[in-house]
Amino acid sequence: MSKLLKNFWFVLIMLAACSDDDDNTTPAGDDEDFEFAVEIGDSTIPYIVINTRDEAIQNEPKIIADLDIYEEKQKVQSTTIGIEFRGSTSFRLSDKKSYGIETWDENGNDIDLSFFGFPEEEDWILIGNVVNESDGYIFDRTMLYHHIGYTISREMEVYASRTKFVELEINGEYLGVYVFMEKLKRDEERIDITNLTTNDVSGDEVTGGYIIKIDKTSGGDLNLNQPLEYFLTNWDDDARYNSDISWRSQYDIFGETITFPPFDAPYHANQYLETYFVYEDPTSDQITTEQKAYIQNYIDEFEAALLWDDFETDTRTYTNYIDVNSFVDYFLINEVCRNIDAYRLSTYLTKDRNGKLKMGPVWDMNIGFDNADNNRIPVDDWVINYNNYVSRDAWMTPFWWPRLLEDPQFRLAVKARWTILRSGVMSTSNLQSIVDETANNLITNGAIDRNYGRWDAVPVDYLESINSLKAYLENRTDWMDTEISSF
Repeated sequence: MSKLLKNFWFVLIMLAACSDDDDNTTPAGDDEDFEFAVEIGDSTIPYIVINTRDEAIQNEPKIIADLDIYEEKQKVQSTTIGIEFRGSTSFRLSDKKSYGIETWDENGNDIDLSFFGFPEEEDWILIGNVVNESDGYIFDRTMLYHHIGYTISREMEVYASRTKFVELEINGEYLGVYVFMEKLKRDEERIDITNLTTNDVSGDEVTGGYIIKIDKTSGGDLNLNQPLEYFLTNWDDDARYNSDISWRSQYDIFGETITFPPFDAPYHANQYLETYFVYEDPTSDQITTEQKAYIQNYIDEFEAALLWDDFETDTRTYTNYIDVNSFVDYFLINEVCRNIDAYRLSTYLTKDRNGKLKMGPVWDMNIGFDNADNNRIPVDDWVINYNNYVSRDAWMTPFWWPRLLEDPQFRLAVKARWTILRSGVMSTSNLQSIVDETANNLITNGAIDRNYGRWDAVPVDYLESINSLKAYLENRTDWMDTEISSF
């Protein structure tokens, strides 16, 4: 072999070694000395072990930790991470906490990694269903709600977070079944919109891309620097809007012009009338004055057009501002899932450069479906009619949705899409198949027994919960068939 060729191969080997160092992972292999916190037998459910190096997890900021993933007791992946608690209401209510993680190098720098075949990224979430042992309740006893909703969306070819069921152990404590999922963010493989920089302040450049939310505020939005105990009781900060992080619709939930000023104290008497939009991307500390003015004006023009279009004619102007198909899909997914946090909370909207406003991705399904303990919408009514059942909630459904369903053209679009979906993705057989396949996998691998062995303060009949969910899906879609057929 020539000297030049030898040098060439040496360089390739060194580059490969550097690449392994950069991704901060270790190769798969045995870990015979590690003892799991619970016996998992021959389970094929991935088992995640996190060690926080004797540091306590905080609401924010993230602390450094080590993450190992085992499959059938073989370590298949290791990395350094940053970890923190996530959630606002769920964090306060649940003994089974959820976590946000970032993949890091040892210096705390973000690195992109792939887990379970998902596209490489740095931001991930571990979601646990809400378990409140002292008050004796559980949200989503099946632990399937998020997975079902997001799976339906992806099968409709509408992006939603990819999900994987895992079991979780932190610092030697078994915490049960979790859903490992993608954090919603701008990325070619997630929310694929243009990266809007601080230089994009005019012309076509200022038109996108934007991610905004209709949602509560949170510690991250408000840049709070408080001890963990503070976040256990900071209910006011869920509604502490200000002009740095958000803006308010000019119209109330009835479509009337609001005459009182925005940004009053949390839970003030008229808050139920307001809809706030929170800057997600660009973030509140990155978005420019020009970009704020553009997206606020765009939403205002859409709302005005929606209110003033005459639906007794064939002419529509609100459709100049929105991607109608995305609104139709968002409506149908959330109505099938009876997601009462949709429309008014955990609601994402995007606008790409030179594009129209789109609804989604869908998010936060944990009190939907057949969750009778918490669901305030009957099985035979639309979730968009939330305001008819709840008065003066701090977060009510915006006027958009009842108004859209007044439009014969929008109703026809819903009917056409529903007809297609009911023959495939949203057929009763497909919906129940998603439930059966996922539940059977968790049951046969012993994950359900282990989870509810750990969280045993509230008795759960898992098979009964699964049957209830399947019955709900059949009854709900049958009702929707009847309603939509008259559109």
